[in-house]
Amino acid sequence: MPTQPRSLGHSRRDFGELIAVLEVFPIFKPDSIGKMPAPVPELWNYIPEEILIQIFYYLSLRDRYTVFQVCRQWATAVSSSSVWHFTEISCDSEDEEGMLQSLLQFLSQIKHLKIVFDQSKEVNRKNVTRILDMLAKQNHKLQQLCIVCHGENPYFYSGQDILQSIRNICDAKTQIDLQHIDFRKMPFTLDGELVELLATTNPNLHSLFINNRTLVCNVAPDTIRKVLRACPKLSALGVYYASLSDDVFQELLKPERAAFTHLDIFCERLDKYIPVISEELWAAVSQKHPQLCVDLEFDHTVPACKIPQILKLNIPVSTLQLNTYNYMVSQIRFVTQSYSSTLKKLTLQTTSSEDLNSSLADLARHCRNLSEIHCYCVVSQEVVEAFLTHCPSLKQYTLKVTRERHPWKPVTVQ
Repeated sequence: MPTQPRSLGHSRRDFGELIAVLEVFPIFKPDSIGKMPAPVPELWNYIPEEILIQIFYYLSLRDRYTVFQVCRQWATAVSSSSVWHFTEISCDSEDEEGMLQSLLQFLSQIKHLKIVFDQSKEVNRKNVTRILDMLAKQNHKLQQLCIVCHGENPYFYSGQDILQSIRNICDAKTQIDLQHIDFRKMPFTLDGELVELLATTNPNLHSLFINNRTLVCNVAPDTIRKVLRACPKLSALGVYYASLSDDVFQELLKPERAAFTHLDIFCERLDKYIPVISEELWAAVSQKHPQLCVDLEFDHTVPACKIPQILKLNIPVSTLQLNTYNYMVSQIRFVTQSYSSTLKKLTLQTTSSEDLNSSLADLARHCRNLSEIHCYCVVSQEVVEAFLTHCPSLKQYTLKVTRERHPWKPVTVQ
């Protein structure tokens, strides 16, 4: 699997380690007859600062803000740079002004930042631009930036204020050296000038994801070629299919090119006008970069006739999403024949039929490395049993044998 930047969340194992630490400093004292332990609040005063830092590291921004106001000891601990290295900021309500104001003093300590906000509200957008502008002025340590939007996009709003703040971060005077950028969930049209600016001012980029599913792709293949030249360490890239070309692939084939491990591609309606990448180029890139994993997503706007042209035998497909609502039996059979050794996740929006059931059962028998299968139409019970029987790595599936009200929730394999 491709190497990814560390998530800004925390795993179950992380919390297990935290509990183990807390057991060394219990804040409860069992009574003599085994009833509910009685709290011993004063023991909080004896917990070493380094343990408090480990605890506060797991808190949300709002909880850190609360902790900062409890007492001087906690304020000192939560102010440690170790607490702020991985930070997620949520801008979703109008009552966060005080919390965000207190955050400004810690911005210079953040290395990995994820900003989540509801872009439908003007106050949230202003808060995000304020945070980004402050980062540009005082943060020389920032290595990872991820921006996630949700909510309805206002009419005629194109995110130009947010994009300008991103340009400010790229100003040479900031000395910020980003290594990971993820804009996949920031639905504002990116142009070639901004993408090239991101690359040239951050030459140590390891990952760049700009396949953000907007209606228009304004990033030409020549821009991606310049990105690859400017960022020799880049190993993970997310783009529109329209941003790829033979010249981009030739850049990946250069002898001095470092290992390239992840290509995330979004295909949409305008791809019907784009020349496809040849079988020979895919084969050459796969041979040059044997660890390469490709994620392919087809939007519902892609013409059905274009899908077989884009899917090539030698693509090392790891994740495939066919959200086309077309009759997909022939494509599923091609996937079974071509990607059985590499496919880990498959998502289908298609139409129910006996042929579909047969092709899915065959896919289950051959694609034994599948960890997820999601099919958003009714399938037979035999299909469900085929995946449970033949795919030992299966972790989640969405396979319904009767019609249900949407949204369909996946089943987790125990």
